[in-house]
Amino acid sequence: MVTLVLVRHAKSDWGVAGVSDHERPLNDRGQRDAPLMAATLAETDFRPDRLLSSTALRARTTAEAFAASLDVPLETMPELYGASVPELWDAATGAGGRSVLIVAHDPGLSELASELAGRPVTMTTCAVATFPIPGDRWPALPPVVDEWSIQTPR
Repeated sequence: MVTLVLVRHAKSDWGVAGVSDHERPLNDRGQRDAPLMAATLAETDFRPDRLLSSTALRARTTAEAFAASLDVPLETMPELYGASVPELWDAATGAGGRSVLIVAHDPGLSELASELAGRPVTMTTCAVATFPIPGDRWPALPPVVDEWSIQTPR
């Protein structure tokens, strides 16, 4: 089995004047939710072989919380900023690990989660969706996964 975990960045701050979308920081809620959701995932004993993140500040900051809680190195990838389903899938399958965690953005994350779930899935901010994919290797295209889970901040 291979495993893909999708994490949408935590809630960002739209109130910072003169800051580009790429450099938008987390707001107070995002700063609270990222370590909380990272700790929740760490309690499952899941440790990804690779933790990939968009280079956007809000995604990087979220990913840093997951890297710290899971005790794994963080790798940033510019192509994950605004990534489409094929770009997200290519990042996961090309990462070279059997378990990959990706921190990125919508609409791509919700679209990929929906493809994998076989039904509409909304990745709210800091949602964590886990998709165990049967088989020893990553399939060429995202399959529909029978059993998967999603957790959202409370």
